[in-house]
Amino acid sequence: MTINIGGKLLNLTTPRIMGVLNITPDSFFDGGKYNSEKEILCQVEKMINEGADIIDVGGYSSRPGAKEVKLSDEIERVIPVIKLIKKEFDKTIVSIDTFRSQVAKKAVNLGASIVNDISGGEIDSNMYKCVSELKVPYIIMHMKGNPSNMQNQPTYKNVVNEVVTNLSKKIFLARQNGIMDIIIDPGFGFGKTLNHNYEILNNLEHFKELDCPILVGVSRKSMIYKPLEIEPNKALNGTTCIHTISILSGANILRVHDVKEAKEVVKLTNILKGNT
Repeated sequence: MTINIGGKLLNLTTPRIMGVLNITPDSFFDGGKYNSEKEILCQVEKMINEGADIIDVGGYSSRPGAKEVKLSDEIERVIPVIKLIKKEFDKTIVSIDTFRSQVAKKAVNLGASIVNDISGGEIDSNMYKCVSELKVPYIIMHMKGNPSNMQNQPTYKNVVNEVVTNLSKKIFLARQNGIMDIIIDPGFGFGKTLNHNYEILNNLEHFKELDCPILVGVSRKSMIYKPLEIEPNKALNGTTCIHTISILSGANILRVHDVKEAKEVVKLTNILKGNT
């Protein structure tokens, strides 16, 4: 399984690591950590050295109850950072974490190679056309509602079936618009209760039926730290556990805060699968 990154194929047979770089003041774990060029470059270099295959840059916190960010503010946050990363680490694959087509277009034109949309085109209906014209891979995530209301008592009759069906419809729309490389994300923690998240995890293999690479983003989320009754900064061990389960269930990309530990999971699960 491969995706086309600027004319080069990225093989996803061995799971890849996407390192998170949040340029936001209010993200649940690393909000406000990277406020200077030096801090940003040090973190990016650290993630690259530890084995990150992709750096995911986001300027709009998607934590539950997050405040709305103006378009101009999001652009001001992410565009200079993408330019900086590409200047210093020109071969690094950068993805832009946004649900706004205007941000996606500016980001790709200045060096990003992937669009990571938490709404899968539901918030900005122009996103499909935009990504098609940009000719870049598109990460389609499932989210019920939006960041401000998604955790207001989300309900499903069958969460796995409903999420698979929703993603299937979005894949169809993306294909209709000419998008060739599609990655799916079940959206752990986005409009889902703790039980919903674990039901999806327990049935992650069903998402292979959609015939697209699967991205899993569970790093230090509440589905890990709340049952353990700890804070996000203590949730690395639990994250590693869930990452292991995810890869063994078919995940192709892990979106993570802790690259070194996720890379170790990939190496060990490869040995387990006989892919050394």
